Amino acid sequence: MKQQTLRFGQAWARLGPWRGGDHVAHLVVAAESPMHAAAILECVHQARAAGFTSVLTSAMGPDDEEAFTEAGFAVHERLHLLACDLGTEPLPPTRRVSRAGHRDRAAVLSLDAAAFAPFWRLGALGLRDALEATPICRFRATHAGHDLTGYAITGRAGNQGYLQRIAVHPRAQREGWGRALVADAMHWLWQAGVVRASVNTQLDNAPALALYESFGFRLLPGGLAVLGRTL
Repeated sequence: MKQQTLRFGQAWARLGPWRGGDHVAHLVVAAESPMHAAAILECVHQARAAGFTSVLTSAMGPDDEEAFTEAGFAVHERLHLLACDLGTEPLPPTRRVSRAGHRDRAAVLSLDAAAFAPFWRLGALGLRDALEATPICRFRATHAGHDLTGYAITGRAGNQGYLQRIAVHPRAQREGWGRALVADAMHWLWQAGVVRASVNTQLDNAPALALYESFGFRLLPGGLAVLGRTL
């Protein structure tokens, strides 16, 4: 099944395979127009008709969980959600961070698979979704010689910024590449007039949490959740 967009008045949802999986559907809903349980159940019906056996949502906040719970969903994974106000100019990166492009995607996906457990890996569809999630996107990478050491996807919508993906290859961790990627993202957002940046990370990813907190990010109550249900 290819991705399809379903519309319910002002709300919309996008349905497609979960990061390249054969039997798991990925349901993405519009953040600006929350959906009611009836519309969510229609998405479930469409996923079942397409041959999927289960469905997972993108990460969402506590305010959006109730309608999904009414539609038979339960929490599959929880995430920390952090935010940082950009009142002063962040320090620029001390390591070189370069532009990434289409030709870098294969290497980025290989690094992503090495850096994350299977459930959290983007896959080709997830990478495309991350790059298209916001009106303006920054796709950056770091290298040691010819080897890709890390990459970052940063987005902005109006005066809000999002560190959508920061990944460092396991062999290159604790060498300052992640700090350089976050610094590059924060400096770019500040230059664009963004007033607040957000990022999420897995509950057990203590190094990432410490890195973000060192840049002034603070945990927000409630966090985020990925919800799921069988079909």
